[in-house]
Amino acid sequence: MNIKIGELARLTESTVETIRYYEKEGVLPQPVRSAGNYRLYDQEHIERLRFIRHCRTLDMALEEVRTLLQFRDAPHEDCGDVNALLDDHIQAVERRMEELMQLKRHLVTLRQKCASAAPAASCGILQALGDQSCHT
Repeated sequence: MNIKIGELARLTESTVETIRYYEKEGVLPQPVRSAGNYRLYDQEHIERLRFIRHCRTLDMALEEVRTLLQFRDAPHEDCGDVNALLDDHIQAVERRMEELMQLKRHLVTLRQKCASAAPAASCGILQALGDQSCHT
């Protein structure tokens, strides 16, 4: 099976730019080229790109994906480091959730500064945003 980049993009719900980026970053192997210099991809490219995209939907950084791909490419290796990587990622997600909850509380506090429509000059939200001492 040899498909061009547009078909690979369609099959993996990716963009051509994303595919080229992953090739440039070395997480997706360079494809063979046709006589007309078109990139030609195979089933392994499809599977690898789907793996990468799944990892990215889990908000994994490219370096994390790269590490997971190294283990995927060495199936006989011990996966203890994969577990550790995922544990670290879970902790990072928990920290991000805490940050987002703090952000939400701040936004709710800001929203309470202006209970109804009023001229912008008297908008409590705008005034609070301009107040450098207001770090709720």
